[in-house]
Amino acid sequence: MEKVLKLNVKRTCIIGFAFFGILLLWQIYDSWCPTFLTELFGKAMYGEAKWLSVRDFKNAKEVLNVQYLVGIMMALDNLAALILLPIFGTLSDKTNTRIGKRMPFILIGTFISAIAFPFIPVLFHYNNLIGTISVMAIVVCSMMMYRNPAVALMPDLTPKPLRSKANGIINIMGYMGGLFATITGIVFSLSQYLRGSKGEDGLLHPNWATGNIWAIEVPFLVASILMVISAIFLFIKIKENPIKEEMKEEMEIGEKQAEVIDCVNDDAPMTKANKRMLILILFAEFFWFMSENGIGTFMGNYTIYYLEADSGSNMINTIIGGVGSVLGFALGGYIAAKIGRKWTVIGGLGITLLSYLIWMIASFTFLKGVAGNGSFPFIIYIIWLIKGFGMSLVHINSFPMVVELCSSKKIGKFTGLYYASSMAAQTITPIALGALLLIPNFGFDFLPVYALVFITISFIVFLFITNVKSKKTTFAKGLEAFDTED
Repeated sequence: MEKVLKLNVKRTCIIGFAFFGILLLWQIYDSWCPTFLTELFGKAMYGEAKWLSVRDFKNAKEVLNVQYLVGIMMALDNLAALILLPIFGTLSDKTNTRIGKRMPFILIGTFISAIAFPFIPVLFHYNNLIGTISVMAIVVCSMMMYRNPAVALMPDLTPKPLRSKANGIINIMGYMGGLFATITGIVFSLSQYLRGSKGEDGLLHPNWATGNIWAIEVPFLVASILMVISAIFLFIKIKENPIKEEMKEEMEIGEKQAEVIDCVNDDAPMTKANKRMLILILFAEFFWFMSENGIGTFMGNYTIYYLEADSGSNMINTIIGGVGSVLGFALGGYIAAKIGRKWTVIGGLGITLLSYLIWMIASFTFLKGVAGNGSFPFIIYIIWLIKGFGMSLVHINSFPMVVELCSSKKIGKFTGLYYASSMAAQTITPIALGALLLIPNFGFDFLPVYALVFITISFIVFLFITNVKSKKTTFAKGLEAFDTED
């Protein structure tokens, strides 16, 4: 009788500490750095006095013009990731050390990132544009060394049919890191820091070189410390090579129970059906990241410069979106076990599409009336809760669909392909949306239109995916489904 597959929850949670560090850093990076760049570029382009006199005006031309430059810089970071992620993924596949093939990259990438990350707010505080951009580049490059191998570690040690559930667990761990980042963003308010104090000329001056640096330094510093702790804990608890040896039989069973119809064979080229499936998944992924990252890059600025609300409101919004995501991460694997990963992803994209449609309708009706009055509309919290749930169903099932198309020898490479697709979108979308904001009458209120268009394309593309089994794998039920032993 064939062995029943059980998910080792304890080990999966420990692997999730790698994702904890990733989302902790990226949440702070994506929430704060676009605003840092907006302020630095605005002051450089218009001079401090003029910039401070216009930046609080709703859809001010100067603020919108700066977004294009912000988009370019955020895109260049992603361009580096697009190049480096597949490289580090393939390198880690070919690496063989006493501590495993992923762990060397995780440890080196973590420590370089942790050392460089706290210097970003320091250089911003002292109005050093070139220095801020340079350190951002160092952080991005070192995180690419860390990110791909860290994500690949889960499918390395998890049989194919269990990867959606495992991916849900490590994403919950990651969102705990993101939650911590957003809470620090509420406690240490960026918008309060930017308001500064009045000078002798009667203008509000940011706190550049005037003290109060800890208001922006603490979140970055704490993130670096926690990243190092999580990496050390991961290294102590997860012994790659012994675990792989122990998992051989289960991995072989998982290979036979994969959802794809065509078998995966390292000694033969990918079948046409598998190749078509891979291309369609990556294509759809590209468009949902065009949508997600486009609004993600500019949401902080939408809050500060369009709604003129406190930056902490956007952090609360992120937490609420995270609550929806955690719910989806907890349920997504079970839903996929019932209806399959393909239809779970399609359902998630449909839910997200609905949330953006609601936002778009609201944006061109009553949200126009509250923009600029300093409040954060409650309906956006609801939209983010729905969106968070929908996209979590997408994320936890799409990655396992990609790595199911390869054997254990190429997980790093296929992880690289998955993230290369997302980074290609994240390279293009800040520039594209930043360019649109240069168009007269195209302001921050068009963000939901942009998001809706691309999520709709992604939804349509995913409908064309075939080559998946209609019969689902039978798992152990109840408590037997979870192996909590080491």
